[in-house]
Amino acid sequence: QVPVVESGGGLVQAGGSLRLSCAASGRTFEQDALGWFRQAPGKEREFVAAISWSSWSSGSTVYADSVKGRFTISRDNAKNTVYLQMSSLKPEDTAVYYCNQGTIVGDTYYGLNSWGKGTQVTVSS
Repeated sequence: QVPVVESGGGLVQAGGSLRLSCAASGRTFEQDALGWFRQAPGKEREFVAAISWSSWSSGSTVYADSVKGRFTISRDNAKNTVYLQMSSLKPEDTAVYYCNQGTIVGDTYYGLNSWGKGTQVTVSS
């Protein structure tokens, strides 16, 4: 799989915003969707959001209930980059955020088991 590189993490106060980026390293993404996951200390990795990638698609999206209305996933096909705009951040959003490639079937995202190094997001109360 094309390596992915996540960036944009940092420390922010509760209620603040951050925008994460996921870029293909040197090539375009190969699968038809990109997803964001996160993993908090001591917890399993969980799905956050996904977007269809193909330029001919309408950019359909899927969100976890915990982030609906607060996070927005978007894509820039020309830049081979997917973004995750996070607003109204909460301390419980603190985690390492990862993106990966996969596919969307209906309203479910299926990601491949190939990950970048992630980017740390810390939300202080």
